[in-house]
This record gives sequence, C-alpha cells and structure tokens, in this order.
Amino acid sequence: MKNSIFYCFIAVCLLSCGLSKHNSSKGWISLFDGKSLNNWKVGDNAETFSVDSGMIIVHGKTAHLFYDGTVMNHDFKNFEFKADVMTHKGTNSGIYIHTAFQQGGWPAKGYEVQVNNTHTDWIRTGSLYGIDNIKEVYVKDNEWFTMYITVYGKRVLVKLNDKVVLDYTEPDNVQQQRKKGDEQRVLSSGTFALQGHDPNSLTYFKNIMVKPLR
Repeated sequence: MKNSIFYCFIAVCLLSCGLSKHNSSKGWISLFDGKSLNNWKVGDNAETFSVDSGMIIVHGKTAHLFYDGTVMNHDFKNFEFKADVMTHKGTNSGIYIHTAFQQGGWPAKGYEVQVNNTHTDWIRTGSLYGIDNIKEVYVKDNEWFTMYITVYGKRVLVKLNDKVVLDYTEPDNVQQQRKKGDEQRVLSSGTFALQGHDPNSLTYFKNIMVKPLR
C-alpha cells in the first residue's frame, strides 16, 4: 500500500510539472517566422537586415526594423516580450518598445532597450538607453542569451536570461522632465523595432515572441 501511495504521489508530481510547463507557454505569440521579414518593415538602409538559419541578422548602416504585422495591430501597451540574442565584439544594437515606424534616423518614440556588451559606448545590455543606464555586463558576446522585457502600466522590467537587471517605474509628468527632442521617450503604446547601429556591429535575433497583457 505504501509503495502504491508513493508511486501515485510521483505520478501526480510529474503530471503537475508537465502541466505547469505547458501552461507557462500559453499566450506567447511568435512575431518572426524564422524564414523571412514578412510582417516587418524597414525604411532607409533596408539591406542592413537579412534572414538566415532562423535568425534575423543585423549588419550594416544605421537602420531600424519595425514589427508591422497583425498581432494586436502592431500596437502593444502592456506585454511580455522575449527574444534570443547573440552579440559579437563591438555589437551595438537595441530593441525599441512603444515605438512607431520611421523612415530614417533614430526612432523618436518610445524607449530603446540596449544591446551592447563590448562596444565603446559604456551603456550596456539591458539599459533603457539614456533613461536608466547600466554599466555592468551580464551576458557574453558569441553566446545566445534571452532578453525579456515586461511593460505593465508605468513599470518596465528587463531580464537577461533569468536575472532581473532593470526595474524602472516611469515618474508622473515625465514629459516635462525630458530634454528637448526626447519628449516622446515615454510609455504609451506602439510596436517593437530592432536596431542596426553601424557597419561594424553584428547582431543575431531569433525566437521573437510577445504575450499581450490586459
């Protein structure tokens, strides 16, 4: 009888673990098909972005690739976002949130979550660029890591793999605190964009997914 109870207990635990793992994947929606740039839009210097081996490869002149697909009509407010990223020596890139398509230049709207481990710019991976900057390096070049970005209300949380590296709450009347030209660097709603910074920077992105939150 004791053995039967023990094996039943083990079976229940395994089943619970399996269900937990299954449920944790619910709600995630892929934004990148792994084969093409369908549902993404780029303005100037479009050749900076290409697809190979299930990755978006970012290498070339300054350019930004905006998600332009049907998920939430590419207008996200509260969400969890994740992407697998690989940097190389000198990489400088980023993931914009709450942004909008721009033909050229640096996106004016939204925040950039920095991707940079070894570039001469000291603002490192996981920073909200120019808003809440990180000096520490938490991940390595030439190794895949997962960047998680959660936005809910006025709060932004950034994790690298399983480590929280940034927890930012936007202050009230934030627009009044922004310097001239940065008035749109606020939380509102919008799409995502991947940054191509310069011709010496090489970055890979894959498994780009979002989970909209109410």
